[in-house]
Amino acid sequence: MSQQFSAFPSSAAARYTADDASGLHWEYMVITCQPRESLTEVRRRIVDHAEYGKWELRRSRLYTGGVRKYWLRRRIMKVRPTL
Repeated sequence: MSQQFSAFPSSAAARYTADDASGLHWEYMVITCQPRESLTEVRRRIVDHAEYGKWELRRSRLYTGGVRKYWLRRRIMKVRPTL
């Protein structure tokens, strides 16, 4: 029995916001990687998000079948109007 994976490319990511216990507001991004992707490529993509988008790795998970998910987060910066 062969497994079927979603038709979405691995670079597709879901974004959502949440509050933690200290009241800080965070924006989260979930990156899903298929087993056929090399870890070098996945690692490079996560480092690019961290370096250029100011994301930090919050959690990583390896599921049965080889699918990997990475949760990245960054603080939501509220801009005050200057006028």
